Amino acid sequence: MAGGLLLSGAIAALLTSALPAQSPADAFEDPPPDKIIIKVATVNGSGCPQGTTAVAVSEDNTAFTVTYSDYLAQAGGNSDPTAFRKNCQLNLVVHVPQGFTYAIASADYRGFAALQSGAWGVQRASYYFQGSPNTEYRSHPFSGPLNDNWQATDETDWAQLVWAPCGVQRNFNINTELRVTAGNDPDRVSFMTMDSTDGDISTVYHLAWKECPAG
Repeated sequence: MAGGLLLSGAIAALLTSALPAQSPADAFEDPPPDKIIIKVATVNGSGCPQGTTAVAVSEDNTAFTVTYSDYLAQAGGNSDPTAFRKNCQLNLVVHVPQGFTYAIASADYRGFAALQSGAWGVQRASYYFQGSPNTEYRSHPFSGPLNDNWQATDETDWAQLVWAPCGVQRNFNINTELRVTAGNDPDRVSFMTMDSTDGDISTVYHLAWKECPAG
């Protein structure tokens, strides 16, 4: 599991695909040219046993990536009765330059699904800052028969972004979940993973930026 990651250098402009075509007048479209520190405080959950998760930050500091290597939910056959649901909660400490705040503008997930006829699976995520009453939820259902890679994207309009509180350090929480049900033939296994063909998933979280109000 990756520890603290300290990055320096200029931060590129916001990813245009993560933002609406027109941003409010007070939107800061050139993120601060300074250091960002993203540190994993805790990683907990049945989908991310110790040592199976890592966090990395892009060179231009507009995104960070979470990599999993043992995130699988399954049902049917001889599956453990508790294996139908797996989850992982990331608690991240994100240090940004003074006078700026950030939000998660979009997130890209991918994996593989082998769902028998009648089976279904769900990928779900929630996002919130520690101590904040605002939690954003997104769900993506899949139904069998399916035997293919899957991909899902969570996007948020600029006006609905949940920004980190200005001037206060609040840890950011991302809770992801996979659920699978057995199909028409309960003796056959259905499963979903958060991984790619090389055995890892690269879940990418894109950042948006704006200046904090003066005062």
